[in-house]
Amino acid sequence: MSAARNALLDSALLLRVRRELRRVADPRKAPAMQAYMKSNMPYHGVATPLLRQSYSLLFRKLELSAPEVWRRAVLTLWRGAKYREERYAAIALTGIKAAAGFQTPAAMPLYEEMIVTGAWWDYVDEIAANRVGPILRGYPAPMKKKMLAWSKSENIWKRRTSILCQLRFKQDTDLDLLYACIEPSLDSKEFFLRKGIGWALRQVAWTDPAEIKRYVRKHRERLSGLSRREALKNIGK
Repeated sequence: MSAARNALLDSALLLRVRRELRRVADPRKAPAMQAYMKSNMPYHGVATPLLRQSYSLLFRKLELSAPEVWRRAVLTLWRGAKYREERYAAIALTGIKAAAGFQTPAAMPLYEEMIVTGAWWDYVDEIAANRVGPILRGYPAPMKKKMLAWSKSENIWKRRTSILCQLRFKQDTDLDLLYACIEPSLDSKEFFLRKGIGWALRQVAWTDPAEIKRYVRKHRERLSGLSRREALKNIGK
C-alpha cells in the first residue's frame, strides 16, 4: 500500500473519531471539563463511559497489519487532535487487543513523543502505568536502563513516568529500580514529581507497609511533606 493511501486511511480514522465524539458529546459539559484539566485544548464534552464505548466501536474492526501501521495511526490521531478526547482516543488505540504484540521496546519512541508533547498528568499517568509498565515487565533489562535514564531527564514527565511505571506491579515491584528512579527527584520542588513519588510508594505500601515506613523514615529529611503524606496515607487503616 502506498504512503499516500496510508495517509488517507489514517486521516479518515481521525475524522471518524471526531464525528463519533461529536455525536455522543454534551457540549454543555465541555467548559467544566476543560477548566478541571487546566487544558488549552478544548473538550467535546464526552463522559468517560461513553468515551470507552465509542473507542471500542471505532477500533473493533481496525486492521493493524504491522507495528508501523499501528504507530502511524496512533500518531495521526495524536498529532491531528483538536480536542482532548481525540488524544484520549490515540492513547486508547495504543492499548487495543490487536496491538498487544506491538508492546515492545520498539514502541517506546511513540510513547516518549506522547509523554513529552502531552506533558500533563491525564495523558502521562495512563501511558506510564498501562503502556510503559507492561513493556518493563516483559523486557526488564533494556527497560530498566531506559527508566533509569528517564529518571534523570530534564523533562519532568519522563521522570514521573519512570517513577510511576510500576504502579500495577504490587508485590512484584522492583524496589531497587523504584528507589533509584525516585532518588534524582527526592529534592525536587516540582508538585507532579512530589505527588508521583508519594503515589508510587503508597502502591507498594498496600503489600509491604513496613518497607514503606522504613523508606519514609530513612529519607524523611529529603522527602517532601506531600510525598510522605501520600506514601503513608493508607498504612494502618
